[in-house]
Amino acid sequence: MDVDVLRPMSLPPELAAQWRALQRQSRAWDSPFLSPCWARSVELARGDDDVKVAVVSERGEAKAFMAVSAGRLTAIAAGGAMSDYEGLVGDPGPGFDPQSLPKALGVVRYDFSHIPQGAQAFAPFSRGRDVSWMVDLPDGYQAYAAQRRAAGVSALKELDRKRRKAERELSAPIFTARSTSKAALERLIALKREQYRATGQTDVFAAGWTLQLVEDLFALNIPGFGAELFTLHFGDRLAAVQFHLVGERTIHAWMIAHEVAFERYSPGLLLFQDILRWMDGEPYERLDFGYGDYRFKRELSNTQQALMHGFVGAPSAASLVREALYGVRRVAEALPLGRASGLPAKAMRRLDVLRGLR
Repeated sequence: MDVDVLRPMSLPPELAAQWRALQRQSRAWDSPFLSPCWARSVELARGDDDVKVAVVSERGEAKAFMAVSAGRLTAIAAGGAMSDYEGLVGDPGPGFDPQSLPKALGVVRYDFSHIPQGAQAFAPFSRGRDVSWMVDLPDGYQAYAAQRRAAGVSALKELDRKRRKAERELSAPIFTARSTSKAALERLIALKREQYRATGQTDVFAAGWTLQLVEDLFALNIPGFGAELFTLHFGDRLAAVQFHLVGERTIHAWMIAHEVAFERYSPGLLLFQDILRWMDGEPYERLDFGYGDYRFKRELSNTQQALMHGFVGAPSAASLVREALYGVRRVAEALPLGRASGLPAKAMRRLDVLRGLR
């Protein structure tokens, strides 16, 4: 089994088409982050040669594809912290050894954060689990809402109440799908940057190329891949704005923000509810909220996808360091230290975010 490494922009059209065809074979692969278009978009925004595509082949036939950002020593997901999914698209079969990837990429270690658990080849290298929260709508919004009520979840009923409250006290919420408002996008970015400062998080837009990526995706128009802007207004006042990636059947929640002045009406959740209703007339069957344990995700989601994080590496100092970090993390998480138990994991995630933004 061979692993060839190409630049996303130099990927032959027939291989890109095969990659897209493989995505259609599994719901786990139907994510915009796993598309060749995502890899190309990241490469264009970065403007360097760090983004690479590993093509796993057997007897000259491509079996699987994976995009990464590869530095001098290590590789991570293409787009780093901007990406919520990574891993192989396609099944290379039992003869595939993930340890062949770092060697082919010219690095000593590949760190993964959000590989779907179904990727059995990476299971031996997993160091922990997470979940992505999703809403599946095979029968439309009304069937989904009835399902949530039957499960004893009152979140949608509460949103209906807040919508009526907003109508009485302000005006009827105005939902816009596929907004072309550059001002709304700019406000979303400003709100996100304010949030990063207020919470002490890393400002992902400070890297420059990340902002270029968002602007490029906003202008992109490719069948089966892109990004859509959604807004919610009370009268002429913007209350919430969201910018999501889209695949052929999946919308992936990516960037969300709301105006604090309207917080008591939960405009961001009202906007999510409007998007779920809007999906009835669209080809999308899934809204993926991504990883992160938040109450609204638990209440609105009706399914989950398990994810793995860990690393694949050749024997080296870099691999020993990563294993040591995971060791500290495991010990801390096993001790009754309250919030302090999660500090090593938080530090690792922050470090990985910074690495991905360089």
